[in-house]
Amino acid sequence: MPKEIDALNPNDVRTQYAALCYRVVNDKVRVLLITSRGTKRWIVPKGWPMAKKAPHEAALQEALEEAGVIGRATKDPLGHYTYMKVMDDGTEVPCIGYLFAVRTKYLKTEYKEANERNRKWFSRKKAAKRVDEPELAELIRNFDPSKLGSR
Repeated sequence: MPKEIDALNPNDVRTQYAALCYRVVNDKVRVLLITSRGTKRWIVPKGWPMAKKAPHEAALQEALEEAGVIGRATKDPLGHYTYMKVMDDGTEVPCIGYLFAVRTKYLKTEYKEANERNRKWFSRKKAAKRVDEPELAELIRNFDPSKLGSR
């Protein structure tokens, strides 16, 4: 985590950029979820803003590092969701995650966090049931890649 984020008040809302990695197989949309490192909950790849990277580029970078995703991210977010992030020291900080659609072209077998996370493809309905955050679940449930062309 960048040092400037660590120095903020624990009540300050932090921003993260998240990737909704998807593919379409036989006209069915599949969403890739990964497990968190600590609690092994199902989540989407996400991370802190990155210097010299646009938000959608940061989301794509997190998808590569956390899930081995090679793909293309939309420049505009699908929406946002809120959650409490548990930091390494156990404190919780409020976060807002901006969710970017990432059309997955390829999944690498070797990537930075391969030994720390599991990844699995789900239908939108099942993926929405697996994540803990209600607002994220709603974004996943309502995700329609056919509408991305107008973004």
